[in-house]
Amino acid sequence: MKRLAGKTALITGAARGIGLEFARAYIAEGATVALADINAAAVASAAESLGPQAHAIPMDVTRQESIDAGFAEAIGRMGKLDILINNAALFSAAPIVEITRADYERIFSVNVAGTLFCLQAAARHMIARGQGGKIINMASQAGRRGESLVAVYCASKAAVISLTQSAGLNLIAHGINVNAIAPGVVDGEHWDGVDAFFAKYEGKAPGQKKKEVGAAVPYGRMGTAADLTGMAIFLASSEADYIVAQTYNVDGGQWMS
Repeated sequence: MKRLAGKTALITGAARGIGLEFARAYIAEGATVALADINAAAVASAAESLGPQAHAIPMDVTRQESIDAGFAEAIGRMGKLDILINNAALFSAAPIVEITRADYERIFSVNVAGTLFCLQAAARHMIARGQGGKIINMASQAGRRGESLVAVYCASKAAVISLTQSAGLNLIAHGINVNAIAPGVVDGEHWDGVDAFFAKYEGKAPGQKKKEVGAAVPYGRMGTAADLTGMAIFLASSEADYIVAQTYNVDGGQWMS
């Protein structure tokens, strides 16, 4: 039996990468999925590639009216919402003395406020419906520690872990499980940008940082989006009903907690 048969999910940042891989995995497990992304054309193409169980939802998680409209459209199309994955996120890097207020606000508006207010929108629907639900936030090993050049991103992901704990404790009274996944270094097109930051600030050749971080993973390589899908399916399933306010490391052994 498919583990998510009859379930509906909304995934933010789903036009590519991890979000798209989650959508693909959820559909394979029987779910209907709303793919939400700020890039309307890309998310429409992504949803079309997944077939009739996928719906494209244009959404900017930094704008409350866009969140409200996106959730209303997704619920209208699917009839309900059982699962939310807060996946939309941005990365930045800079020495402490070069961090700008604009960059701080850009990162926190997506990674923290976007997570909080999408979580809130999902929770309001789930509470009104009265049948519980699952909310999965995407944290990071960067939220477990500071990094010299990654202060703002690390702080934003630490905030996601804290939000997961608080929301988990608050919402379980309504049968809503809130948990998080903390990936390590995950290969994908976004790593071109990450690598460029380190090339700039550490004087490394393009591609060098990526090779170094991959070699440092105890498992022996960088992760892939597919490496995260097992945990995403588990946390959305009835098997995780007794799990509340936890953040799970899926990182090839990079962090132990």
